[in-house]
Amino acid sequence: MPVPVPRQRAIPAAESGQAQAAPTAGGPSKEEAARTEDAGRNEATPAENDSSLNATPAEGVHHGVSTTGMSPVGASGAAGTAGVGSAHTPLTLLLIEEDPTAAPFVRDLRDADDKPIRVRAARNLTEAERLLTDDVHCILLDLALPTPGRASAAAGDDELAVLRHVLRLAPRHAVLALTASGDAERGAEAVRVGAQDYLFKDELDGRLLSRAIRYAVERKRSDTAERRLAEGKLRAQENARLERGLLPTPLLEGSLLRFAARYRPGRSRALLGGDFYDTVRTPDGTVHAMIGDVCGHGPDEAALGVELRIAWRALTLAGLCGDQLLNTLQQVLEHERDDDEIFATLCTVDIAPDGRRAGLCLAGHPAPLIARPDRPARLLPHDNNGPALGLLPGARWPRTQVELGAEWSLMMYTDGLIEGRVGEGRERLGQEGMVEMIRRQLSEGLSGEALLRAAVNEVRELNGGELTDDVAVVLLDRGP
Repeated sequence: MPVPVPRQRAIPAAESGQAQAAPTAGGPSKEEAARTEDAGRNEATPAENDSSLNATPAEGVHHGVSTTGMSPVGASGAAGTAGVGSAHTPLTLLLIEEDPTAAPFVRDLRDADDKPIRVRAARNLTEAERLLTDDVHCILLDLALPTPGRASAAAGDDELAVLRHVLRLAPRHAVLALTASGDAERGAEAVRVGAQDYLFKDELDGRLLSRAIRYAVERKRSDTAERRLAEGKLRAQENARLERGLLPTPLLEGSLLRFAARYRPGRSRALLGGDFYDTVRTPDGTVHAMIGDVCGHGPDEAALGVELRIAWRALTLAGLCGDQLLNTLQQVLEHERDDDEIFATLCTVDIAPDGRRAGLCLAGHPAPLIARPDRPARLLPHDNNGPALGLLPGARWPRTQVELGAEWSLMMYTDGLIEGRVGEGRERLGQEGMVEMIRRQLSEGLSGEALLRAAVNEVRELNGGELTDDVAVVLLDRGP
């Protein structure tokens, strides 16, 4: 839905710094009376003044200083994004010139569609700052203009101080520098500083200026698009590096186990969430797998999840497991979390080198699911489930020995997979519903990555749309 644009009050000439002419002895002329009446109407009825946005040049409301022969200026409002012109939005030029009446080249300016280019004029930077609104597309700046007040003292001998000041005021607007004929070096330096182009005042005419304005606007738009593209690529690279930290490549070289994983963050447009997992094989042939969930869904939780995953991998490769490993991870969490209320659930499995047995530790986390050819899929025992990390100082996490068999599939998951709603009511899928879903999908011949993809997609469909919580699923398979 389009965002409503607040109406803006017209800026009378007196408010822009232009002194009104003294009335004649016989009273105001008809034209002056009409202007006075219009100004009062603009002040009293801002709703009526909005019609000037679509008015013809003869009907437009004048803002700032009017000069003889200038095209009238439209009301300040949402005529378009700075630096972007369109076939439906006339271009608007802000002229910053100490004596605007001495600038005949601003007469009859036309855009690419042969529509009049609207002009606002300011005698100094103070007036220019007041008239600089989002519907201005281009600024024509006289480089000979003095820099005001403190800015002038700070600038010292900088000949382009006024340009630098304008660029700070209007970073999103196209800027054309106006300089004296023969001063090409100063003009070129203005372009290096940030102006889109420079023009010689004595050689300028309306046709040349019109073309220069259109060029400057398009160049600014191109520069802005190129900068945004570069920023987007940089963010993508940073996100990729963070994603590699959260979603690592499993270290299973030499193992016969097959690995698959699926991840979906709960935050809109996010690449990362508070869920994390990892799998490594130690030199003795044991395969260690882990999946965890930091409470919350923001970037801080995602960062904490990365830290816990890296700590788990380092501690596992160092030979720690079970209660000793989880106790150390709890210390890491307590030192790294921003709030004492932050906790993390965790499930760790260490699979013996022969692949037939495993040790299971649960820290407030749902039990994994095991599927074998000779029996229906079921949950592993979870009677010895310990508390989540970060809840109880000095807690213990018992290690449960489980038999896997010769051929099996072990699925570890976070609670985002089971807490989605089923239909329009308040009922949630739950662990029992998930087990039934996986059983059915296995009977349909799904396995590996296809099984995980189908499971996550079906949970999302049952929820009636995107899940609010992060979802991570890891599958380890041992064939015959």
